[in-house]
Amino acid sequence: TTTPRIGDILQKLAPFLKMYGEYVKNFDNAMELVKMWTERSPQFKFIIQNIQKEKVCGNLTLQHHMLEPVQRIPRYEMLLKDYLRKLPQDSLDWKDAEKSLEIISTAASHSNSAIRKMENLKKLLEIYEMLGEEEDIVNPSNELIKEGQILKLAARNTSAQERYLFL
Repeated sequence: TTTPRIGDILQKLAPFLKMYGEYVKNFDNAMELVKMWTERSPQFKFIIQNIQKEKVCGNLTLQHHMLEPVQRIPRYEMLLKDYLRKLPQDSLDWKDAEKSLEIISTAASHSNSAIRKMENLKKLLEIYEMLGEEEDIVNPSNELIKEGQILKLAARNTSAQERYLFL
């Protein structure tokens, strides 16, 4: 009550939120592994179900708890934006809260970028498999820009041949 501020605290802790990007990158894979082992191993399924029944889990599944960190950064960003809207601009906490929002927004962008990179690599892997795994295109520096049907016109007789193009 003597110093009602949160901006300075969040400003110190916000840089650590960038670590969530790594978690987010591996989230889909982790969810798939939980699903796979739940289906494959009755023992694993039994253990998970018993843990989920505990009061501390709040009747939520493991997957719900795994989703929490993915939602955390956008939630902080929304809360801080709302806090700044309601905070008087002459408040002692204004500059720190504004700086915290900037850092948290950067962390959110970092997480979103990590998700896009993983989705791009997954798509490249799918294309690689479709092409018979002959040309290795799966590389973090490669990016799928566009794909789709095109018509190739023959130079001699101007006949059109359908092709599928990956750019």
